[in-house]
Amino acid sequence: MSGRRPIVVDCDTGIDDSLALLYLLASDDAEIVAITCCSGNVEAHQVAENNRGLLELVGRSGIEVALGRTVPLVRPLEITPETHGPRGVGYAELPPGRTPLSQRHAADLFAEAAGRRPGELTLLCIGPLTNLAVALEREPSLPRLLRRLVVMGGAFRVPGNTTPVSEWNVHCDPDAARAVMRAWTAAIEADTTVPRILVLGLDVTEQAIIRPADVVALAHRAGSRPDDTIAVARGEDPLLAERSVASNPVVRFVADALRFYMEFHAQYDGFYGAFIHDPLAAAAALDERLVQTQAVAVDVETGGDLSAGQTIADFRGLWHRAPNVDLAVAADAGAFLERWIERVGGLAERLGVAAGVSDVAP
Repeated sequence: MSGRRPIVVDCDTGIDDSLALLYLLASDDAEIVAITCCSGNVEAHQVAENNRGLLELVGRSGIEVALGRTVPLVRPLEITPETHGPRGVGYAELPPGRTPLSQRHAADLFAEAAGRRPGELTLLCIGPLTNLAVALEREPSLPRLLRRLVVMGGAFRVPGNTTPVSEWNVHCDPDAARAVMRAWTAAIEADTTVPRILVLGLDVTEQAIIRPADVVALAHRAGSRPDDTIAVARGEDPLLAERSVASNPVVRFVADALRFYMEFHAQYDGFYGAFIHDPLAAAAALDERLVQTQAVAVDVETGGDLSAGQTIADFRGLWHRAPNVDLAVAADAGAFLERWIERVGGLAERLGVAAGVSDVAP
């Protein structure tokens, strides 16, 4: 791919959100215009702190970070510390962010950024769609201004991961998800050149699994080494350290965050590893060849004791609506994971060499 793709990331960081951001920060073909914050995995103000800290970790604190709406449109706020930890990054620690939060609201940022670069900007939403629903109220022409909207959310031909039929991001704010889907339907019906939403649901994101051996591969790529002096300085037995003793700070962050996430999956999903939903969506936002898609009309159920948050795809065309979504139906998860390790490992190596903590010669 030639050139750098301008991208705004709306997220609820979150362990897998942080791995998605690391992937984009490591990618030469990505230009991160801004990162916006919504509530989901943790509350939006903590999301902002996580994003600012992550940017500080990798020396990119100049990227704009903006808050949006901090509660869902209708439903009460729901977060998931049991999945991502009380601060959203598992056992990991992040430095404090030095760059002040933006004065812009996320919804205004979407419209202003797209308006400055019509047809160029990709909006990647890897949390609940609250901010985008607000943005569409303020700027209904947004679907025509974006190059592409990419969403991680929904469960279509697989069970949900929050209720039997709903995926977490949609579950948190189904009213926002419905508003977004219907806004795109209306925009496409009025102008067939409006690009459909690229949606990656659990059908494909649960194919993207990271395991301890992959974290080892990341450390090797980064030139990181175990360093017992880190554990000793904490007063820990190096062989019983509660946190990673990798010399590279990016590898250490990834390992500490993922250990919490893998423990969660071991308890609830029966395997020691983790689904990394959001990094796959980030990779597809840069290179859609990683997924195969089917054009389909999608809507979201907002009522019902059992079905709230269900994403419904009209695979048979019974609604007679224009498709509003390019739904990912298959993914090259192996190629994606190799690419994630290479890119994030390369970023970690460069930062480690600069800090003098890598075994890899500059």
